[in-house]
Amino acid sequence: MGSPYHQFCPVAKAMELFDERWTLLIVRELVLGSEHFNELRRGLPRMSPTLLSKRLHQLTSAGIVERRSEGTEVRYVLTDAGRELVPVVDALGAWGSRWTGRLGDEDLDPKLLMWDMHRHVDHTVVPAGRTIVRFEFPGAPRSVRRWWMIITPGDVDVCDTDPGFEVSVAVTAQLRALTEIWRRELGWPAALRSGAVVIDGPSELRRSLPRWFVSSVFGAVS
Repeated sequence: MGSPYHQFCPVAKAMELFDERWTLLIVRELVLGSEHFNELRRGLPRMSPTLLSKRLHQLTSAGIVERRSEGTEVRYVLTDAGRELVPVVDALGAWGSRWTGRLGDEDLDPKLLMWDMHRHVDHTVVPAGRTIVRFEFPGAPRSVRRWWMIITPGDVDVCDTDPGFEVSVAVTAQLRALTEIWRRELGWPAALRSGAVVIDGPSELRRSLPRWFVSSVFGAVS
């Protein structure tokens, strides 16, 4: 818990928990469907495992998160109190989209972008069977420049090493452009016309790929 404010105001009491660094972002990840420790780490790549463990313990002690052991597997799920934070997280996302301005270069993270996109795939419009999408960000550091998304019925995985399958369709993009598409600040048609995003592959897949991904729930709000 954060330092006490010693105020009876409910906002002050709530912020004794939530004004600590990363805490509300862990709730965001749980809201978005992450349940396992490694999933939370992938959604918070710059947070140390030690601090993540500490914050999860604090959220569990506060009754926001429940730790469930199922055999050798441990899951973290929101309690009733935690689920009541969903509209709070949504409202913060909407406010951030409206008022926090343009992203700085240091805010652009291909690892986080790929992780967020992989959990928002619309399986109803992706071709049947296994589809491999390769993403390349030419201006990014070599270690995070190429990504592969493996989409199968009911499952999606993303990795930064070649899984060895034939690529179905390839996306070459400026990292900022694809991030802005994901935040609903830029449309696919405009990005494709400008060359900021290029899709290579069979024409049917090129045309349909923008519909495979449901933009971030925290995208721009008009």
